[in-house]
Amino acid sequence: MGNLLRQRILGRDKSPAYQAAERAQAQGAYPYFRSIASAQDTEVIIEGKKVLMFGSNAYLGLTNHPKVKEAAIKAIEQYGTGCAGSRFLNGTLDIHLELEQRLADYVGKDAALVFSTGFQVNLGVISSLTGRNDYIILDEYNHASIIDGSRLSFSKVIKYRHNDMRDLEQKLAKLPAEAIKLIVVDGVFSMEGDIVKLPELVALAERYGGSIMVDDAHGLGVIGERGAGTASHFGLTDQVDLIMGTFSKSLASLGGFIASDHDTIQYLKHHARSLIFSASMSPASVASTIAALDIIQSEPERMEQLWANTHYATQLLRVAGLELGPTETPIIPIYVRDNDQTFQVTKVLQDNGIFVNPVVAPAVPSRLNIDSPFCNGDAYFSADRGSRD
Repeated sequence: MGNLLRQRILGRDKSPAYQAAERAQAQGAYPYFRSIASAQDTEVIIEGKKVLMFGSNAYLGLTNHPKVKEAAIKAIEQYGTGCAGSRFLNGTLDIHLELEQRLADYVGKDAALVFSTGFQVNLGVISSLTGRNDYIILDEYNHASIIDGSRLSFSKVIKYRHNDMRDLEQKLAKLPAEAIKLIVVDGVFSMEGDIVKLPELVALAERYGGSIMVDDAHGLGVIGERGAGTASHFGLTDQVDLIMGTFSKSLASLGGFIASDHDTIQYLKHHARSLIFSASMSPASVASTIAALDIIQSEPERMEQLWANTHYATQLLRVAGLELGPTETPIIPIYVRDNDQTFQVTKVLQDNGIFVNPVVAPAVPSRLNIDSPFCNGDAYFSADRGSRD
């Protein structure tokens, strides 16, 4: 390793978040990369002890479902462990096509395209749809994959204040009418747990000639008809141009997809670099996603139980006097407002048999004003526990 690079890595000009992690390690409270020795379920095994899992994204409890595991095993027996190539060349299986049609039908679009991860979906789609004279407009609290996808584009990137439709309109009004204006938003914001103001956003897009892409990573299986996501939740599927989703949460697998009209999907097949130059989604992941989709659509009581858990947990946390964020979903942020204390709280909870996720800057904004909705250090609690078999 070059001396300058090594000096930079080992130097003292590290980010506050990195320094906070180093302090946590020194205090025996480092909360990341915790080793789990069991399946993701209501309880997990950490250091030989059972711990209640309140930090999982497995909203519907399907990662350890017998039918999902059986589907993955059968896929390996038939197709092997990998595709040994990209979708573009030798890596398209018949089950890839089956899953794409199932997903398109599920979210109400003409066609869909699956990628190896959700992150790669946003990298490939956002970077390839617009040109140098076009605009990508982002909510400031969008997921990191959306930010990185916009950075790979040659288009101009504009951010507006979180869920602030007035600020969005002011920015849209200044843009040239002839330019493509792609508005990309989370359906459910992954750190805050609130839902995008989609009806207002759709009205603005229509007024100013914009197009809309919704990242529904945390919306699928959680909101909408049979868990079909944010656009379904508001009855606005036809007004949303692109719907993106991941398989690593409600769908109990690994991968992601984009759904849209046939022409757009055909274009992305030949222009999304993260699809063309990446190995395709593994057979086991595809088959387990199909099985999870079957269960979600045939067992609506799972989503009902998820929401019962969410309301119950939120009520108890507020009665306990904890400060919660403006969540509308099973993502429940608990404000701690200090990085070091957040790590300590996480350790104390784990020592007492409860797993939660600590989230500090840059995943949440770093602010010193105690009146601000987000300061350094939040603990994140997911209310999906109890929704398993």
